[in-house]
Amino acid sequence: MNERIKDFDAKMKKSYEFLLEDFASIRAGRANPHVLDKIKVDYYGTPTPIQQVGNVSVPEARIIQIAPWDKTLIKDIEKALMMSDLGITPSNDGTNIRLVFPELTEERRKQLAKDIKKKGEEAKVAVRNVRRDGNDSFKKLKGSDVSEDEIKELEEELQKVTDKYIKDIDKAVEEKNKEIMSI
Repeated sequence: MNERIKDFDAKMKKSYEFLLEDFASIRAGRANPHVLDKIKVDYYGTPTPIQQVGNVSVPEARIIQIAPWDKTLIKDIEKALMMSDLGITPSNDGTNIRLVFPELTEERRKQLAKDIKKKGEEAKVAVRNVRRDGNDSFKKLKGSDVSEDEIKELEEELQKVTDKYIKDIDKAVEEKNKEIMSI
């Protein structure tokens, strides 16, 4: 791969990886500890990820259990979960916090499928913006020691990289939709 293309490839890859991280936080009936990734707890004045203040486990298919190492944090963790957009009310027994995920309704599944498609489209737009920036930078090379044919080759190579990421994004959207729609 050409050196000039590598930078744009890396930017496209970041967009794709961001989409996958986003998809990991979308719950599909099953309890997935990744839904907690973006939730921070106030730990002695510092916003800290839940995974760093306690043990997060999935004892059953639809339950996430959080066992804080410092039991005084239970109220703070509970508060952080309530403030998040999870839409699940935590319950605690004094030592552990449990999140019970309800079955997804058909309506909720369809809404999640729409959200997934929208996020996929946003990722594609980001990839296409990188392609546009790349093509603009290649056009600026005109008049320098780079020939018209070399510029054309760079644009074609960048288009192939773009097509690859667009295809990967479509595949990720399709897989996540399948996961959401399966009961």
